[in-house]
Amino acid sequence: MNNRIYSNRRIAPLQQSNKTEKTEQKKSRKSFNEILQKQLQEEAGIKFSGHAKKRLESRNIDLTAQDMQKLEKAVTKAETKGAKESLVMTDKVAYIVSVENKTVITAVDDQNMKENVFTNIDSAVIMD
Repeated sequence: MNNRIYSNRRIAPLQQSNKTEKTEQKKSRKSFNEILQKQLQEEAGIKFSGHAKKRLESRNIDLTAQDMQKLEKAVTKAETKGAKESLVMTDKVAYIVSVENKTVITAVDDQNMKENVFTNIDSAVIMD
């Protein structure tokens, strides 16, 4: 008895899909871009959120290079102590800073600081 099937038709092998390879490549590109962006942000120094920019403008707070140096120094100090959200007080301005992201969240001048309560902070840095 013969169990063979005879046919003239060629059976082509299944083609491998490149979709999985392309998906993996996109994932690796994305993660590389995320790493690159994070690295660039760390090197850029202090950033300001949109809210902080509006507050600085509406309260007529002008930042000098010296103010930026003080702010960066304060954030570095807070970071070495393990702070996450910090109140940084300089001569006439108080900043709430996300230490992990190195981003100023909001800013308050000395005129608006009276009887103000600062919440969601775990540290305070007072600069001269």
